[in-house]
Amino acid sequence: MTSNSHSVCVYCGSRDGADTAYATAAEDTGAMLAANDWRLVYGAGDVGLMGRVANATQASGGRTFGVIPTHLLDWEVGKRDLDTFIITETMHERKKVMFMNCDAVVVLPGGAGSLDEFFEALTWRQLGLHEKPIYLLNINGFWNPLKALLDNVVGQGFAESSILDFVSIVDDVPRLENQLKTAFLG
Repeated sequence: MTSNSHSVCVYCGSRDGADTAYATAAEDTGAMLAANDWRLVYGAGDVGLMGRVANATQASGGRTFGVIPTHLLDWEVGKRDLDTFIITETMHERKKVMFMNCDAVVVLPGGAGSLDEFFEALTWRQLGLHEKPIYLLNINGFWNPLKALLDNVVGQGFAESSILDFVSIVDDVPRLENQLKTAFLG
């Protein structure tokens, strides 16, 4: 990896979801990462949006770094043809290794696992443990309910309004690319 190259951790579903736009966004994200020479860091699965983003990154000549715990090797179909393929004992180790090897976090549509990963990165940011940018790729408004929840958490006095500044919500991959470029230049 070149010294000026960056790594982007992508959290996303191990399923495709109900809207075909999610799969398209995952593939576009992988191609965009490769086009910018940004390494994909992700959960090493070969199913759902995870598989789509990794396969698109590889098909576009990009670099990949995957981390998967032993208990998900079969369920998420561990993708062993990655540039870097790491097997951990636990989910906690997986998240730590992924996060420690990235410069930014992008969250595509996903389920409980993606929410867990997002909230851990957000909590660490709130606690001052990192300053990495966090992006929600809000395809067709998928993350609107999460934005409303975060607004409610602040409105009900459970967090400072500054927590909202730690998350950038972008509606499409070109806007995500522009925001990542800005973050990496600054």
